[in-house]
Amino acid sequence: MLKELLEYEVGEHVDMFLLIKNAVRGIASNGKPFLTLILQDRSGDIEAKLWDASDDEVKIYQPGKIVRVAGEVHNYRGRMQLKIKQIRRSAPQDGITVADLLETAPLSKEEISSKVTQYIFEMKNPNIQRITRHLLRKYYEQFLEYPAATKNHHEFVSGLGFHVVSMLDLARSITELYPSLDRDLLYAGIILHDLGKVIELTGPVAAAYTIEGNLLGHITIMVEEIGKAAEELGIQGEEIVVLQHLVLSHHGKMEWGSPKQPMIKEAEILHLIDNLDAKMNMLDRALKRVKPGEYTEKIFPLDNRSFYKPTFHS
Repeated sequence: MLKELLEYEVGEHVDMFLLIKNAVRGIASNGKPFLTLILQDRSGDIEAKLWDASDDEVKIYQPGKIVRVAGEVHNYRGRMQLKIKQIRRSAPQDGITVADLLETAPLSKEEISSKVTQYIFEMKNPNIQRITRHLLRKYYEQFLEYPAATKNHHEFVSGLGFHVVSMLDLARSITELYPSLDRDLLYAGIILHDLGKVIELTGPVAAAYTIEGNLLGHITIMVEEIGKAAEELGIQGEEIVVLQHLVLSHHGKMEWGSPKQPMIKEAEILHLIDNLDAKMNMLDRALKRVKPGEYTEKIFPLDNRSFYKPTFHS
């Protein structure tokens, strides 16, 4: 069986088809252009440099394109990097599709859909339930396909839905431990908090930011969508502004991108659950790449720390 990308170790030769996830042009110290490529298959991604990149190569090697790459895996300043020796665009006769190279969530779309539907069914507040169902139905296909981010956490096909389901499962356990929490409000906040990313991002393949994403952002987008949904459904009441507050404050701090800090108990818990699930996903993905007794690459969102993988199993 052929190896997947993340199964290769430092010093090993790679010759395989990969998908360009991202491509950024730079200028080297000698004044010549180069490309920093993020290449991926189903197992994950790796950075690679294409030195002395011609104008034609810059145009050819764009995100979403499949390439055949031959090279060697290196450790560069604590990070795995692929040193390219040969690269070419794939041809139809190669028989490789984008779908063959996409990393996907560990749950199927059907499983994600079933679980989210059940959580909405459990809501007892009709205003909260109707707004949540309305917005989820409006963007349902995108919700089930889109990543939760372009990098750092859940940046894979169906990552958004998987992130939401993981958060909902956490919320159920937390509300059982702390029954004073409003379960309806917390569930709705979790389902809606990142739903604006279906407008903020371009899609599940080589995700990038749209014009709306760059100029407005998913928080602003969803706050407006909640207001529009309430108006379309003829709903009035405090639930509307409270739901909007949950979305506005879910990043927790203004320096982390929240226009408001949490000022409602459920908003604080939403932020903590979101942060916990994102960090666990970062850690699991980083630790998957190393053997017991080794350290991960530095994880930028986690204060640029490396994490150790213990040699024992409890």
